[in-house]
Amino acid sequence: MSIPEVNLVFDEPVQRKKVPKHLADYSPEERREVAKALGLPAFRATQVATHYFSHLADDPQTWSDIPAEMRQSIADQLTPKLIELVRSVTCDNGMTRKDLWKLHDGTLVESVLMRYTDRVTVCISSQAGCGMGCPFCATGQAGLTRNLSAGEITEQIVAAARVCANGELPGGPARLSNIVFMGMGEPLANYNAVVRTLHNIIDPAPDGLGISARSVTVSTVGLVNGIEKLTEEGLAVTLAVSLHTPDDELRDTLVPINSRWKIKEVLAAADAYEKRTGRRYSIEYAMIRDINDQSWRSDLLGRLLKNRNAHVNLIPLNPTPGSKWTASRREDEAEFVRILEGYGVPVTVRDTRGREIDGACGQLAAAEKTRTD
Repeated sequence: MSIPEVNLVFDEPVQRKKVPKHLADYSPEERREVAKALGLPAFRATQVATHYFSHLADDPQTWSDIPAEMRQSIADQLTPKLIELVRSVTCDNGMTRKDLWKLHDGTLVESVLMRYTDRVTVCISSQAGCGMGCPFCATGQAGLTRNLSAGEITEQIVAAARVCANGELPGGPARLSNIVFMGMGEPLANYNAVVRTLHNIIDPAPDGLGISARSVTVSTVGLVNGIEKLTEEGLAVTLAVSLHTPDDELRDTLVPINSRWKIKEVLAAADAYEKRTGRRYSIEYAMIRDINDQSWRSDLLGRLLKNRNAHVNLIPLNPTPGSKWTASRREDEAEFVRILEGYGVPVTVRDTRGREIDGACGQLAAAEKTRTD
């Protein structure tokens, strides 16, 4: 299999129109400077941040601490509308909701909101499409359209928090508790916007949502220089490495970035991250029938991880239409788990939510594009 060309450049979006700047694109200090540059008192930025992050209030007419005649103008300048809901689809008796968003330039991205008995998790997109070229991934098949701004990423999270607070999911009002960067795109290839978003998530009110760093997961296919940069940030979020196979020969084809950084280098970077943050990392492993689910690969993975502070998350592949890739047999999955557990490696099989609603990243956007073309 030929290896697709991979974009390794950080923060170089392919954009058709400039994304409007949003409060969420700036640090708290920068927000106050922006307010002053707009001829407003610096405290107005803090007021708007409080409405945005703490109250989740998207209607400026409810901003009662700001003069009525100024509200819409301030909202237009500090919280411009960046995403518009195209449609939502649900399954699992409404407990799983997939949202399709249209960005200001017509680009489509997806997020998925999932309610469990003990938590509510949103899976968000950090890019429109993806440039990593993994052949079994719906988003990878579409290629990279552009990076998302921190505002566009944060808007997905705030929208999910609003859905929870308004009681739009079965079970009544809830608080958004977990965020995973596992939607469309490679988060560490859009590094600056993702790190700004991480601060928007974990910074205490009114500067952010005040969600624990332990409840945030950043996934990567193994951009070692990105992992190293994230390590230096000192943010104790969970790192998830999409490994998908323990041998370089197969990974060169399943995860083309492996031609740049081999498995040994990726795991060394993850180990350094764990040492700096104290956070166990996750190994994401999509189980693909007769491709990477052999018992000898489980044995090799077990030997690689047995002395590492890592947890394996096996993911039954969600097939995409027309793809030759499909999920592993249940008996092969069970044997894979048994072998890993024999090495003392913690392992779980991910809950396969969203299969009925084009659950794999990129499927809903692709279907919408086909429908409207």
